[in-house]
Amino acid sequence: MSIAIAYSRALLGVTAPPVAVETHLSTGLPAFNLVGLPETTVRESKERVRSALLNAGYEFPQRRITVNLAPADLPKEGTRYDAAIALSILAASGQLPPAALALVEVVAELALNGDLRGVRGIMPAALAAAAAGRALLVAPANRDEAALVADLAVHAADSLHALTRHLAGTEPIAAWRSAG
Repeated sequence: MSIAIAYSRALLGVTAPPVAVETHLSTGLPAFNLVGLPETTVRESKERVRSALLNAGYEFPQRRITVNLAPADLPKEGTRYDAAIALSILAASGQLPPAALALVEVVAELALNGDLRGVRGIMPAALAAAAAGRALLVAPANRDEAALVADLAVHAADSLHALTRHLAGTEPIAAWRSAG
C-alpha cells in the first residue's frame, strides 16, 4: 500500500482553507475514487488527471486509487486541485519523491496534454501559503498575482512535466518576483 499527500487550497469567499490531497494506492481491480465532498468540476478532474499523466509520459497506476480531499466537510469546487491530485498520484506510485511535496502548495488546473492553466482566486491561496511557510506552485497565468505576496516563493510551471522536474530537483524553477 502506498500513500502520498500534496497540499492545495480551497476558495471560500476571500479565504483559502488548506486542503490535503491524500492519495492511497492499493491492490484490487483498477478504479479511481475521489472523496471529500467534491462537486462536479472536481469529480471531473479524474479524467483530466488521467489524460494529463498519460500525455505527459507518466504511468497511470493500474491499481485501486483513492484520493481524499481533506477536510471532508469543506465543499470543494473548481479545477484548482488538478495538479495536486496528479502530483499526489505520482508520489504514491513512486514516480516522484513523496518528501518533495511537504513544503509546497499546488493550485493549478491541468489541460489534457499536461499543460497547467491558471485558476481564479489565487491571491487568498498565496496569502495563506505564505502564512503557512510553504512555497506556491502555480500556472504562469497566476504567477504575477501570487508574487505580489511578500515572503512567498512562487514557482510558475507551464506543464506537469516541469513541475515534477522542479520537485525532483533535476530542473529547479526560479522563484518569481513581482515587477510591482
